[in-house]
Formats: sequence, C-alpha cells, structure tokens
Amino acid sequence: MKIVPQDQLDHLLHSRDIHPVLMDVGASGPPRGAWGPIAGHSIYVGFDPDLRDVQEMKDSGFHRAIMINEAVVSEKGRSEAEFYLTRSPHCSSTLEPDLDALSEYLFTDLFRVERRATVPAATFDTILQRLALDRVHWFKTDSQGTDLRLFNSLPEPVRSRVLCVEVEPGLIDAYKGEDLFVDAHRDLLRQGFWLSDVRICGTVRIRQSTLRALMSECPSVNYRRIEKRMRVSPGWTEAAYLRSLDHLAKLGADRQDYILLWAFAAAGDQAGFALDTTMAYEDRFGPDETSKAMKAPILEWLNQREPVVSGNLVRRVLASVSYRLKKRLGVVK
Repeated sequence: MKIVPQDQLDHLLHSRDIHPVLMDVGASGPPRGAWGPIAGHSIYVGFDPDLRDVQEMKDSGFHRAIMINEAVVSEKGRSEAEFYLTRSPHCSSTLEPDLDALSEYLFTDLFRVERRATVPAATFDTILQRLALDRVHWFKTDSQGTDLRLFNSLPEPVRSRVLCVEVEPGLIDAYKGEDLFVDAHRDLLRQGFWLSDVRICGTVRIRQSTLRALMSECPSVNYRRIEKRMRVSPGWTEAAYLRSLDHLAKLGADRQDYILLWAFAAAGDQAGFALDTTMAYEDRFGPDETSKAMKAPILEWLNQREPVVSGNLVRRVLASVSYRLKKRLGVVK
C-alpha cells in the first residue's frame, strides 16, 4: 500500500531541502526498491569491494550516489581485509563459513570457499570524514555475519542519529563467530529501536550425506526437486528497525529527524507510527504547516472508502465459473 502520495512526499522533503543519507553495505545488485519514494532526495553511499574504483553513479535515481570499492571493517586501524570468496558471490564474507554446521542444510555448496583475497578496507569514521558526512539516516547491511558489529562501529554521534536500520542476521551458524539475529535484535532494542518488519528466509534442512545417497539411488532426485518439494526451515532474517519516539525525545532531536522518521515510516507502510511521529512532532515543536503536511495524506488515505463487493456479484461470478467448468467437462451443453 502507498499511504502518502509521491508528490506530497516530494514537496515536503524538497521544500525543506532535506537529503537523507542512505548507507548500503554489501551493495551488490541494484539499490533497494524500498528506497524508491525517497531516492530522488537522498545521498546514497554503497560499498562493494569488487568495483575497481570509487565512482559517482550517474542516472541512479538518487540525489547523489557514490559507490566505494572497499570492504568495511569494525576494527580500528585496518586498511585491508581478508575475504572468503565462496561459490555463490552472495555468500562471500570476511568470516569463514562454518561448513560443519552448514552440512545439515541443502545449500551448503553455495558457501564452499573457492579462494581467499585481500581487499582494501576502511572503517566508517574514515569513510565519513572522506565524504564530509556527519550523519547516516538509514543504515542497511548484508555483510554475511557481521551486521551488528558494523553498525556498532559507526562513531557514536552518528550512530545515535540513525533512524532506520536494516540487517540480515542468521538464525543458524552459517559463519564462524557471526552475529546472529538474537544478538542483533537484543542490542538494537537496547539502543532505542523497535522491530518494524521481519521476513524469515531459509532453506531445506537435509544432510549432505543423505542428499548424496538419495541422488545415487534415484537419478530423478536432484537439488532443484528437493528445494521445490520439501519444507523450508528458517535460516536467516531480513529485519527492519525504526527509532523509537522516546529515543528522539531523549536525544533532543531536531525537526528534520522527526520529518525523516515520519517519511521512513510511511515508506515502510507503518501508518500508525507515522501518525505517532506527527503527534510527537507537534508536542515538541507545536502544530505548523509541516505537521499538517505530515498528517493530512495519512488521514486522507485512512478515510478512503474500501471497495465493496456485493454478495449478489460474488454469487454471479461463482455461478458463471461453475457453469463454464461444467460445460468444459461435458456435464452441461
């Protein structure tokens, strides 16, 4: 659903010259579609150590977009990082895959290390200084096992102002020493976030030894068939967190923080929290044209009439479908 029309969101951000900073660690592939509503106003910073050089991304849809060809590390003073390059590029990490634990699952082969590489690395404080940025508003990371430690390595003044965090921590031990969902969730709640959305992802739990035995006994059994037929077990999460209003109050946040938190809530279809944020804005700064622009589109969306399908129409449609099916089967002529 789209709770705020694009033109109204554009006007609010443009009229106040607001340019949120979006940080994307593990930026292989195109930037996320969830950023679409705010992309044209945003400064995008992506990290992909496979690129040859830092580059300005032209025609990206962002106000400004930068891709950095360095790995990000949490340890101070490091200028290089060892990368475990796995059979699937999406599983490569600075952590070594835990193949013993992974052997219980169908997708083990994707994590097999084909080679190791030393790549340029930097910490967030160095990169932010280089780019002359003192804020990060939306922090997204898919670092294959190090999401929490990377977020916590942001300089504290920057980290305390982050309004949205997206992480993909594991539910199983895919990497040695990784940050699991239970670790990330507990820590982010402690830092004043709340869980706005979560998607549970996974794969089939079947031992590699069982898989090999099945494939030798029955040639028709293969990876794709097992993946399609068997139940998926939880393996990792895609989780999004928003800052709490209590945190903004304790921080003494400015108008821009409230406006952006409202915009992020709207982009994430969190209409209730967007209204909460509007009311908190009015409590702190008083009602004004900004709070009116934040409140009006959501109330308009909320008051839209739901499409009504009459019982007679449903019965007519079902009768028509039933008749056509019977005619095809030769029951009626």
